[in-house]
Amino acid sequence: MPDTLRVCALYPQLMNIYADRGNLLLLRRRCEWRGIGFALSASDLGAPLDPDAADLFYVGGGQDRDQRLCALDMAECKREGLHAAADRGASMLAVCGGYQLLGHSYELGDETLPGVGLLDLRTVRVDGPRLIGNVAIEVELPGLERPRVLAGFENHGGRTHLGPAAQPLGRVLRGHGNDGAGGFEGVRRGNVIGTYLHGPLLPKNVWLADWLIARALGRDAPLSPLDDALEAAAHAEARRAAGV
Repeated sequence: MPDTLRVCALYPQLMNIYADRGNLLLLRRRCEWRGIGFALSASDLGAPLDPDAADLFYVGGGQDRDQRLCALDMAECKREGLHAAADRGASMLAVCGGYQLLGHSYELGDETLPGVGLLDLRTVRVDGPRLIGNVAIEVELPGLERPRVLAGFENHGGRTHLGPAAQPLGRVLRGHGNDGAGGFEGVRRGNVIGTYLHGPLLPKNVWLADWLIARALGRDAPLSPLDDALEAAAHAEARRAAGV
């Protein structure tokens, strides 16, 4: 098993709203505290994606203008690489705009942004209000002894509809979730996770960070424990804000 976690961030300058870069910093720290190496690379506009160059791929959220640029580039330059990486079991975390672009398409009125088709979902922008607020969901993942609560903040105008081949990430306890009506949030395919939860997400939910790291490194056993008193307090506050 590798001694270094190789992380590739897609469009780190364009897809980074709501402090989503904090997810990368958290992954680095939790590796370093355990003596695991950490190597961060980027895949920007125009660059093909090497599916073997990283163990964990990350894409955050972006403004509409930036998301349009990235949607076209992902479909043209990175589709095959993302599919190959997921098929070989690499971990992925896609947040908000990144989550939407892993699906089939994102309809914005008369415009349809292409997705890479990695996940069986479609997103539609509607005329109704944005889905905004603190959110908490209940999640079950392979290797976890019990269901866990994921807490964060959502702010999206799109309604994401999962297809028959898609498995939701979790059940909404408080908040809106994928479409504000279905009772589910996010999506999971193997080691690929898509979610609307910002915050940044991982510092408030370090158990998910550790799950991603362990899966990316091919480790079946749990990672060595850390002193997570501050992280537990952040998680508890995020849950309180969501009313859970």
